[in-house]
Amino acid sequence: VQVGDPFVEKILIECSLEIFAEDLVIGIQDLGGAGLSCATSELASGGSGGMKVALDKVPLRDPSLSPEEILMSESQERMCAIVEPHKLPRFLEICKKWDVTVTAIGEVTDGDRLVITWNGETIVDVPPRTVAHDGPVYNRPMSQPAYIDEVNSQKVNVPIPSTAAEIKAAVLKLAGAPNLADKTWVTSQYDKYVQGNTIQSQPDDSGMVRIDETTHLGVAISTDANANWSYLNPYEGAKLALAEAARNIATAGARPLAVTNCLNFGSPEDPGVMWQFAESVRGLADGCLEMGLPVTGGNVSFYNQTGSVAILPTPVIGVLGVIQDVRTRTPMSFDVAGLDLYLLGETSEDLAGSEWAFLHSQRVGQSPTVDLAREMRLIELLLAGHATKLFTAAHDLSQGGLSAGLTEMVLRYSVGATITLENAGVDLLSESPGRVVVAVENHKGDELKALATKYAIALTKIGTTGGESLTINDCVIELGELRTAHTSTFPRLFG
Repeated sequence: VQVGDPFVEKILIECSLEIFAEDLVIGIQDLGGAGLSCATSELASGGSGGMKVALDKVPLRDPSLSPEEILMSESQERMCAIVEPHKLPRFLEICKKWDVTVTAIGEVTDGDRLVITWNGETIVDVPPRTVAHDGPVYNRPMSQPAYIDEVNSQKVNVPIPSTAAEIKAAVLKLAGAPNLADKTWVTSQYDKYVQGNTIQSQPDDSGMVRIDETTHLGVAISTDANANWSYLNPYEGAKLALAEAARNIATAGARPLAVTNCLNFGSPEDPGVMWQFAESVRGLADGCLEMGLPVTGGNVSFYNQTGSVAILPTPVIGVLGVIQDVRTRTPMSFDVAGLDLYLLGETSEDLAGSEWAFLHSQRVGQSPTVDLAREMRLIELLLAGHATKLFTAAHDLSQGGLSAGLTEMVLRYSVGATITLENAGVDLLSESPGRVVVAVENHKGDELKALATKYAIALTKIGTTGGESLTINDCVIELGELRTAHTSTFPRLFG
């Protein structure tokens, strides 16, 4: 699998922006899916002429690559540009300035053919529109898999902790679960602060990058997925992932504006897998229409299976948002004692597809359903609170529920919390959608209540910040013990 290089990508972007500013290209195409074969056909089909490409002029990292491999390679950080001859010297000058490798590989021609040669031999000669736009459309058979009715008819049967000892064991178990454990072992090996404009990153709800150093305008990005929910209900699973990604943007104070996706499935030749795919696309489309979020692009990955065993349906949904000033962002955690903690949203016994059910080898039941109208009201509440600097911290609840959310919050700055819950077991483990924990100064409670009333969002005070432990009712978990559980999993598995 190719590995992206964020520094090279940044240089390529800056080089491209300077080229655009001087109007030096007629057309330009990113080399993404299907590499040069896609970029050249799309560029040629977008104009009135043809194109001739000499494949042997393409710079290669591995000189043993065959023509087919060169055409289809999806190596990262590459662009294909069309430049008029009289503008080529300045184009090359800018590329040299940014130390971007540039090679002339062909020319625009009269006629309507895309011709690609390899050492003088013609290996492709087609009308470019045939490749770019007139591909075959497959109406594959699809049917709901037999397992759907079977698993949906079963009830999740997992232990619900009630005593202090059971609650502590459950919180520690979730804190160290591979899906929820601290990922620093991974992210510390990747440069996430190129040029110093990364404002927040893992483990925040969303990544945030400053894009203007004068106005401090920024973008926030979040990607989310829950294959367990999609397995139980592909339609709702896609909508739930969309809602979570949008919520993660809003908790930081950014407004969600656009959607991308990576849809991962088994073989579409399997009618059951094709049904999962179709239902996921339908759920994403319905969700985006209701939330008013355009899909700017995405990709589909099929045939992810071993033999006849396919992966779980896994639509990964990305949402991008904009924040006017990154300096005003709402952090995901608190670093002072004496704040009040509130839960925005309602908690039901939503354990189907949850991390707790997964840890007990159960993938049955009815997945939660998402109320997108309520999600949109919650987003507006978060943005309104951000505008008045109401929130000291805000953190979305998703996988692992309130237990995972509180763990992440108290460990971020080593400030504990005292939590009071009526039904601690379910309240901690449920993964009901549309919930956020916020921290506010105690004199701002009335302002928060007024916002919750205005936007018709349930509001529950659950505790206060401070101390050196996470205390839930009469259960006391020292932060040191909680941190050990949370941070030791990945080094133990991979170190």
